[in-house]
Amino acid sequence: MKLRFLSALTLVVAAFAAIAQNNVAEEVAWVIGDEPIFKSDIEEQYHQALYERVAIDGNPYCVIPEQMAIDKLFLDQARIDTVEVQQSSVSAEVESRINYFIANLGSKEKVEEYFRMPLPRLREKLNEVYSEQYCIQQVQTNLTKNVSATPAQVRRFYNGISKDSLPFIPMQVEVQIITLNPAIPQQEIDEVKSRLRDYAQQVNSGEREFSTLAILYSQDQATAVYGGETGFQSRSVLLPEYANAAFNLNDNKRVSNIVETDDGYHIIQLIEKRGDRINTRHILLRPKVSDKDLTDAINRLDSVRTDILAGKYTFNQIASYISQDKDSRNNNGNMLNEKTHSNRYEMADLPAEVGKKVSLLQPGDISEPFVMLNPKTRREQVAIVKLVKRIDGHKADLAEDYMIIKEMCEAQAKEKILHDWVEQKQKSVYVYIEEGWRNCEFKYDWLKNNQPK
Repeated sequence: MKLRFLSALTLVVAAFAAIAQNNVAEEVAWVIGDEPIFKSDIEEQYHQALYERVAIDGNPYCVIPEQMAIDKLFLDQARIDTVEVQQSSVSAEVESRINYFIANLGSKEKVEEYFRMPLPRLREKLNEVYSEQYCIQQVQTNLTKNVSATPAQVRRFYNGISKDSLPFIPMQVEVQIITLNPAIPQQEIDEVKSRLRDYAQQVNSGEREFSTLAILYSQDQATAVYGGETGFQSRSVLLPEYANAAFNLNDNKRVSNIVETDDGYHIIQLIEKRGDRINTRHILLRPKVSDKDLTDAINRLDSVRTDILAGKYTFNQIASYISQDKDSRNNNGNMLNEKTHSNRYEMADLPAEVGKKVSLLQPGDISEPFVMLNPKTRREQVAIVKLVKRIDGHKADLAEDYMIIKEMCEAQAKEKILHDWVEQKQKSVYVYIEEGWRNCEFKYDWLKNNQPK
């Protein structure tokens, strides 16, 4: 059985199930307001940390309950502020997590067996945990939303901290890209649509099950193994064309018309609607790109590269004009790192094919055309890339890494705001710590406020 993927969250749920089934008498360690912190909760989080090899800075029987107490202070404030949970976001996270469990454990039945509870109960517990996380984050965001460091503040922060505390920045690159999607013959598109219409007819006539056809033929590998089932998704998560077709379905025995998206061509079957979320099955087929079409696209980009090297056009100009990757095309050909929202990438974050080419280039060099899979659509496309800049690994520097230093400066300011807030909040909330849990060096002074003599 695969266990390594389990997060702290999943182990909390597992612990809940074990406690509930074993009917263990709970020992209260702390009380915050009218909320108890049980010894079993603390023990479970400690076991999680040991399992995941997470370092705990101090005595775990002091650090862990204190963090749980801090969370309860934020949750109390969320109730006062009547923070409204965005249920669609929480539900999407829950369904994503459950789908992840199923993918790693192998089936819904194995997930229920591992967590010792039926899926509806697991879904309920995960919803509770994610809702609390959302409330805590919302309160913290509201408290720190006005933090924005000025350049002068960033410089003072940088000059005032030990250079040993600055993070090491691995080698990064800035890359421009031009992509072309090879032409797909209409005959190939018609063939794909014909196959999908045939599958739809087989399902609508009752001849075969949609899930069976999805397992056999769908090219969406992530869902095919589950009979094409996507899990509950909100409209905002789905591709627009897919969402429009899916939410218009009302009969789960009928199949949608063919839907075209950036991923390819789909037919969709409704499983269930829950408010603004929907669970569907789909079969995805992608038209194949012929060798001739790939060669034609390669030859065209080779000519483009020749013109750029001859000085007829700049890479930026051509990228803005012909590139079919809209994200980089609208950014003068610069690839945008979705993780950092900047133009800089660590090599491991680049698409594999791009990384291989970039590793062979010097700044200013342009690669020869190559075939790659579009990271989003998984379709073959042809590309050329230019290495704009390579920044060797180094300690964070104000000139080279201003945004990183700015984030550190703002993080420190936010941490102080939250620290001061917790100290004030303690004074208005009842706190009681059982005798055996008090002998600690806490981050906050819990014992002086509301602690019975």
